[in-house]
Amino acid sequence: MALSKYAPITEVVDDGLRIPEVGEWGLEKYRLVGHYADLFTSTMKSKWENLVYIDLFSSSGYARIETTGKIVKSSAMIALSLSNPFTKYIFCDENELLINDLEIRVKRDFPNLNTVFVKGNCNTKINEILSHIPQFSKTNRVLSFCFVDPFALEIHFLTLKLLGRLKMDFLILIATGMAAKRNENNYSKPNNKTIENFLQDPDWRNDYKGDIDTADQSFTQFVTGRLKSSFKLLEYNDIEDFHPVRYRLNGKSVLLYHLAFFSKDKQGNKFWNISKSYVNEQTSLF
Repeated sequence: MALSKYAPITEVVDDGLRIPEVGEWGLEKYRLVGHYADLFTSTMKSKWENLVYIDLFSSSGYARIETTGKIVKSSAMIALSLSNPFTKYIFCDENELLINDLEIRVKRDFPNLNTVFVKGNCNTKINEILSHIPQFSKTNRVLSFCFVDPFALEIHFLTLKLLGRLKMDFLILIATGMAAKRNENNYSKPNNKTIENFLQDPDWRNDYKGDIDTADQSFTQFVTGRLKSSFKLLEYNDIEDFHPVRYRLNGKSVLLYHLAFFSKDKQGNKFWNISKSYVNEQTSLF
């Protein structure tokens, strides 16, 4: 399958609204979500009555690369810019200032697209998010793509499970290097619910046998392995290996995060592999 000419990384000018700063490694996830979304809509537009994009940590739509100062579209605005747009967009963020600015940008640049803005934590707003997804029927088929991009391990598996009961592909950032490893001591405390919520398992401490020292990445492997097993219970069976994103720091390759892709359809995994192959061929930031 040939890739389109769509370029997810688009430089934009400062419009006076809020622009969070991100590391340049964020460009890789923007490329991946953009290329996958492009394949998703261009291929599925004639097969489904509704294609829905869900962004659970949507931010403001723009991001400033900390090393260069350049401003680029982030996931929400990338998904809106497709040549074959989704039929509906659902954006959620608990930072009301950021999602308010996203709403301003969307209504300014994409006034004709069907967009919904859910303001609050996606884990507590999940029923509201679900209410905005069109009802599936034989004559009104719905296929969704959900991008989950938290700063840390802030997503609850219950949230993912409720969404995963629908016909839905997921691309999930797992903050293994950025959050999971360096916070293991905090996560191990009995009153810390982070991993319990992330895995929907209050007894995870009984199953994790690794030491507090995570030099061997045992904690990272435990978390990602358990997540993969949980998605298999939701009938996401053909799961690809999680995509690691690394960055060179002081001459060393440092693991930052994993991108986990889940689809119930082999076509989705095919699209994901195409997207990864395309991104691996790109060497420049823009």
